[in-house]
Amino acid sequence: MDIKALVSQMTLEEKAGLCSGLDFWHTKPVERLGVPSVMVSDGPHGLRKQDEKVDHLGVNDSIKAVCMPAACATASSFDRDLMGRMGQAIGDSCQHEKLGVVLGPAVNIKRSPLCGRNFEYFSEDPYLAGEMSAAYINGVQSKNVGTSIKHFAANNQEYRRMSCSAQVSERALREIYLPPFETVVKESDPWTVMCSYNRINGVFASENRDLLTEILRKEWGFAKDVFIDSADQATITELRKYKRLQGCLYNFIDAYKRVEILDRIKLQLGWIQQGCYLVVDACIEHLSELDRYSWDDEKDEPEDRNDHTINANQYSWIPYRNMIGFEMEGMK
Repeated sequence: MDIKALVSQMTLEEKAGLCSGLDFWHTKPVERLGVPSVMVSDGPHGLRKQDEKVDHLGVNDSIKAVCMPAACATASSFDRDLMGRMGQAIGDSCQHEKLGVVLGPAVNIKRSPLCGRNFEYFSEDPYLAGEMSAAYINGVQSKNVGTSIKHFAANNQEYRRMSCSAQVSERALREIYLPPFETVVKESDPWTVMCSYNRINGVFASENRDLLTEILRKEWGFAKDVFIDSADQATITELRKYKRLQGCLYNFIDAYKRVEILDRIKLQLGWIQQGCYLVVDACIEHLSELDRYSWDDEKDEPEDRNDHTINANQYSWIPYRNMIGFEMEGMK
């Protein structure tokens, strides 16, 4: 498929639709050009794929899936091969459930015991967090399924996480909070990166030129898409500051308002028209490439889910008892 030729045939409205998403879990298709909708799902310790008719909050049941040990446990193994095999198992599950991208792993640093998501973060050690995350991503993406490392960056508390500002010095950012992401970007080439909700030194992460352009793009060489987290605080006016668009898989604006935003882009941000491929088309090209997987319906059939398990002692597979708890060899 010639992605560039395909993108050149899209209208600006179709490109905006792809960037905003169809709903919480799907990209918006462009049916007239044969561009399908791609589904993403929460991870990273097994799938949290919601039934097509239920909400994103998990009030109703998700599709049954194997529950892998959380990152706080697997990181304690210090075993890259173990993480790689776990990633492969999750990739197989994605193939069976026809998912294009796993929204994980979460590579933030554990800095406070009050952080509600410490269980899914790997470590307080930047080196360990980066190495384990990279191995996980290599495993998942070896199955032709994408990942989305999150939450970029300094998402280290749950209290007011959508509005708080992490006040971090340049040295602390470079030595503690950013190295895990840098390792993953350079060693594993994740398909996407997800912004955090919070501000960093007063600027929202999804509007932060230093973070997204100077560091992620220019220093680390990341050339793919950045997803803003659902219901992010970013505003269209901030696009002018760093001249780029992020993919967003949450349709928080209706069609009428999207047209208004398109008009503002056309009238106020003339650089998009002058450098359209560099800004909008590059984003759409990578979003379109999320459809590069090939489904294998023989992968991870439901009756085989209990076979996808990990022995934390010998780094070999053992069966789980159920989705919530598990029993290791020699333990009751």
